[in-house]
Amino acid sequence: MSAKANFAPLLEQFFTQRLMQQRQASPHTISSYRDTFRQLLMFTEQRLHKAPSQLMLEEVNAPLIVAFLEHIEKHHGLCIRSRNLRLTAIRSFFRYTAFEAPDHAAQIQRVLAIPSKRFTRPLVAFLTRPEVDALLAAPDPRTWFGRRDHAFLLVAVQTGLRLSEMTGLKTEDLTLSTGAHIRVIGKGRKERCTPLAKPTVAVLKAWLKEPQRGDASVLFPNARGGRLSPDGVSYLLAKHCAKAAKVCLSLERKHVTVHCLRHYVASRTM
Repeated sequence: MSAKANFAPLLEQFFTQRLMQQRQASPHTISSYRDTFRQLLMFTEQRLHKAPSQLMLEEVNAPLIVAFLEHIEKHHGLCIRSRNLRLTAIRSFFRYTAFEAPDHAAQIQRVLAIPSKRFTRPLVAFLTRPEVDALLAAPDPRTWFGRRDHAFLLVAVQTGLRLSEMTGLKTEDLTLSTGAHIRVIGKGRKERCTPLAKPTVAVLKAWLKEPQRGDASVLFPNARGGRLSPDGVSYLLAKHCAKAAKVCLSLERKHVTVHCLRHYVASRTM
């Protein structure tokens, strides 16, 4: 590797050789890392006035990365946890680069020395049974979106799947016959099967008979038929929580997320 290493081929090798071939990283990890470097390259182009294809490795140094992290936290509204996840992706790239460009060892060492930002972990809100019942009753069953949201919430409440697992569910992941269950490959590429109760099976069977939109394999599609985004899930939860709060006033004081629903499932199984 030359003294002035080009950033672009190193980044491509990191994704194709390190993540995909050697580590066989999950699609969720690859997608997260891709988004990190897309943001970093956009920031670098604005800061250095240089296209990503012309960028040299020595220009992506520790001061630039620290400035990038501060920028996305202040101007993109990222929480500290998300900021630290971006740093994790960048560190992974530079650990790989240490073997590909050892002549940049000092620069790489300074990047790897950037500390994660500390933060206070807030208590995750949990829901009571009346609050869950009010939330499940909030979607309008007369509309396609209402029936989708009810099925989505019911599966989330019963299974405790993560957000990425819920939005990534496909019809092929369902078994609705004897021994009904959902099969997912989640965090750390761990495969697991979660049993489904009879009421949930009945709702899912009815949902599968709905007119298909876009990619028929996506279990809970968005309006265009694609996969629901995290923002889309946040919107539907906020919408139905606001309606449910009119019936169950305690919901007004709670910020409900899919992670919050996971805690409800955990509390019910303890």
